[in-house]
Amino acid sequence: MMKRVHIVGRKNHGKTRLIVELIEELARRGIRVGVVKHSAHRHELDRPGKDSYRQRKAGADPVAVVTAELIGIYLGREAGEDFYRKLAPLFGHCQLVLVEGHIDAEGPKVEVWRHGRGDPPLAAMRSDIAAVVSDDRPEVTVPVWPRSQLAFVAEQLWGLVDAP
Repeated sequence: MMKRVHIVGRKNHGKTRLIVELIEELARRGIRVGVVKHSAHRHELDRPGKDSYRQRKAGADPVAVVTAELIGIYLGREAGEDFYRKLAPLFGHCQLVLVEGHIDAEGPKVEVWRHGRGDPPLAAMRSDIAAVVSDDRPEVTVPVWPRSQLAFVAEQLWGLVDAP
């Protein structure tokens, strides 16, 4: 199974920015990182009328779109299916998978929190968050990792999944 950490937090608290910076930092250390962006909303990722859309609607699963530089794969998903298990073969070369969101999933979670956004930290209300990344001083019982110390955050995050 893939080693993953969920980067969670409220909207506009900096999850994506932190993930991008963590990928860069971890890659510098030689750690291969993959990302899963989770959305609780329904989205049509393909475009109605496009060949891949029509093929998928006709019953093909999976459907791959291959260009000179990228491969996009549309995989169907059934309600209640463990999609991490389905994605695992695609992330087999990764030493770490960062999941943006999916707070209700199993696995270690790290919250990104900024006081200036006005929302209380989720870690103050949930027991499944391992740490908070913030340069502010949230009132939480879990460790607070300084957002301005990216190397430290990367080291701590890697420690969540690389522990024996």
